Amino acid sequence: MFEKQPEGLQQRVKELANQAIQEANPTAWFDVLYSQSQGDVTQIPWAKLTVHPYLQDWLTINHTQGEGLSALVIGCGLGDDAEALADRGFQVTAFDISPTAIDWCQQRFPDSSVNYVVADLLNLPAQWHQAFDLVVEIRNIQALPLNIRSTVIASVASVVAATGTLLVINRFRDTELEPDGPPWPLSDSELAQFTELGLQEVSRVLFYEGERVDVPQLRLEYQKSVPPKV
Repeated sequence: MFEKQPEGLQQRVKELANQAIQEANPTAWFDVLYSQSQGDVTQIPWAKLTVHPYLQDWLTINHTQGEGLSALVIGCGLGDDAEALADRGFQVTAFDISPTAIDWCQQRFPDSSVNYVVADLLNLPAQWHQAFDLVVEIRNIQALPLNIRSTVIASVASVVAATGTLLVINRFRDTELEPDGPPWPLSDSELAQFTELGLQEVSRVLFYEGERVDVPQLRLEYQKSVPPKV
């Protein structure tokens, strides 16, 4: 999310995000941005109309097949990542807080097997608790401010099944100092919260996208730790 964009669009995103934070509703600005775009994809900074390359790379390297497995895509945007998982055989639920984005997904993929729904990462349906074999989180944590980061991370972790997998792709910062945002890259201490919540890190890939060689990003794979039987 928030790759290299025209300056005016970057500034518009920051203004919307900061206004939402001031109004104590830090997720409210997403639907504002989608609505104001009026169907113009170029006004959505993270919309590439293709699967994220590092999700595709992970699926390819691992020869991932999803028959008989469930998957959840967090903050699905315009749906490309969800469709990639569905193509692999997963039973996919994909949600976004923006009703406009979900409508857009349904218009783009009218015959899709994906269950596109409106939901709030900060208030997920109870039935999703530990319900998904694969959970994909791409650039949503970094789009939310640090004062709710622990809550957001806990929410992401909560939907991973007892023996499930979590894939996280987000910007990374090598300092604990609060960055200027949005986006607000994740630090090592923040990522450690996943481990504290019962998820074991099994792979970590550092990469850079496009021209942003100054912005490190991480793809992390976690497996849910199952406590030993007593």
